[in-house]
Amino acid sequence: MKMIVGLGNIGKEYARTRHNVGFMVLDSFGKEFTLEKKFQAYVRVECIQGEKCLFVKPTTFMNLSGLAVAKLSRYYNIDPSDILVIQDDMDLNFGRQRLKIDSSSGGHNGIKSIIDSLGTTHFARLKIGISHDLKGDTVQYVLGNFSKEEMAFLSQHFSFYQEIIYFFIENGIEKTMNRYNSK
Repeated sequence: MKMIVGLGNIGKEYARTRHNVGFMVLDSFGKEFTLEKKFQAYVRVECIQGEKCLFVKPTTFMNLSGLAVAKLSRYYNIDPSDILVIQDDMDLNFGRQRLKIDSSSGGHNGIKSIIDSLGTTHFARLKIGISHDLKGDTVQYVLGNFSKEEMAFLSQHFSFYQEIIYFFIENGIEKTMNRYNSK
């Protein structure tokens, strides 16, 4: 079983913010999620190419995302290497993607929470670049809304991010990194 986790903050006020790009990618699939209160997450279970997959949007807010991820991974007995977390990354140019495994949080509090809760860095990440404002406040920047142009770009690229997710489900992180990190 694979678990695909989109990171973000719940609530309409955060829907179009840079920090919510993980939620946006999962929402772009156009599938319904069910609120699972005992796991502190919206979830959807789906079978893809014979592989059972759990799609997850934690309701704990970004900084406590690991609580939901750890509860779900324990309940479903999902190995951390079968988890892909979709996150924003300020160190990547806007819209660029990078796949990683076994790396630090890089200052991302949602990833730090997942590392702390799972007790390992051995899970995959699909990092989506949001760039950064070197002059401004980091918190204000990540909680700021994407511009119309940025949203249009993302909307055109959601299918590409979905392709990466499907490839990960079918092939694992090593082959996915080899294929998509060079693009």
